[in-house]
Amino acid sequence: MKQNILVRGARQLLTLHGPSGPRRGAALNNLGLIEDGAVLVVNGVISSVGPSRRVENLAEARNALEMNASGRVVMPGLIDSHTYLISGPPLLDDIRSPGLTETQQILAAVRLVRSAPARTLEFQARRILQACARHGTTSLESKSGYGLDDSSELKILRVLAEIDKNPINVVATYFGAHIMPPEFNHNRGGYLEWVRETFLPKVAARKLARFACALCSPAGFSIDEARGYLQAARRLGLIPKVHAEQTSQSGGTRLAVETEAASADGLNYATSEDADLLARSNVIATVLPADYRQGVADRPAPARLLIDHGAALAIATGFHHGKMPGYNMQHAASIACKDLKLTAAEAISASTINGAHAIRSDGRCGSLQFGKDADLIILNVADYREISYYSGVNLVSATMRRGEVIYQESEVTWEAKK
Repeated sequence: MKQNILVRGARQLLTLHGPSGPRRGAALNNLGLIEDGAVLVVNGVISSVGPSRRVENLAEARNALEMNASGRVVMPGLIDSHTYLISGPPLLDDIRSPGLTETQQILAAVRLVRSAPARTLEFQARRILQACARHGTTSLESKSGYGLDDSSELKILRVLAEIDKNPINVVATYFGAHIMPPEFNHNRGGYLEWVRETFLPKVAARKLARFACALCSPAGFSIDEARGYLQAARRLGLIPKVHAEQTSQSGGTRLAVETEAASADGLNYATSEDADLLARSNVIATVLPADYRQGVADRPAPARLLIDHGAALAIATGFHHGKMPGYNMQHAASIACKDLKLTAAEAISASTINGAHAIRSDGRCGSLQFGKDADLIILNVADYREISYYSGVNLVSATMRRGEVIYQESEVTWEAKK
């Protein structure tokens, strides 16, 4: 039995309480804000949320361990719904050379991942997870796709399973339709047949992934190729995701809607038609605000267009050692406000409850409501709008995952000179 915890006195408590579905339109600005708010945690689960005066007088709060959030913001833990934890070591000048194509860059990373021992990949991934926890992320999705053969993809997926919930929740995606592996010598049909008939069943039987993702782009796969892969994944119980419209208009958004994918990710080249399709579906529109600044895409995602048409928008970092070496969701939210013209409230909704929908975990996280996991963060700011004001700054005072404080900042100390 875990000790009950009372987080009390929050100047602003952002509950994100609202309708059961993802937030759209004006609802993205509704943060369920409670002034002088409190959260009571019992056995790692949220038992009560409300004004401090009411919650701290509950019977279960009387002997609870108190966390004083006076003068600060308390909100749900951040959810990063698009990352590549295992994408090789940091790839510096040689891999980022403008002379290399996107496919050559990916294949260079694949070679490094294939040659790395699983223990090394796990060590690297755990370091990133710990950094994510320090920056307020409590759940994230991570793709494979940097092995592209039987043993290497299994190695990646097994590492993701091993690090799940230590310290934060990791949801795995099998990215089999990423690019063509070199050993198939451009035999696209042969590779996709192997994936559909041999490897996808293995992933599903061993429960190594929850999602299956396809890259629809000139470097990846065509709509017809991706459709066959995603349909096979769906038959095996894996939920589709589509990497769509990031570097060109590919038709991936339409495929995501057709296959009832959890999300369509990227969307830098999304059109009004794409936005309308997403608005009429349950597919989450996931944008990666930093990809334009990092040069991954040559234009920012039209987030304002997506919201105004009624799509359910989520924000993710797109963390990747070679192309997107940033895992700070606070920074992603700040960029979304500065570059993509979101309000601070929209960015927070997109980084919490809609991110939870993008990884189909909204029943457990994304908002501070009765019965959900006690995944929350305490920020060293008095107003939530400061998240969009700062850039690249870690504002997190404490991170809680399922009722356990997994990160708490320490004081800066020094010895005065005599």
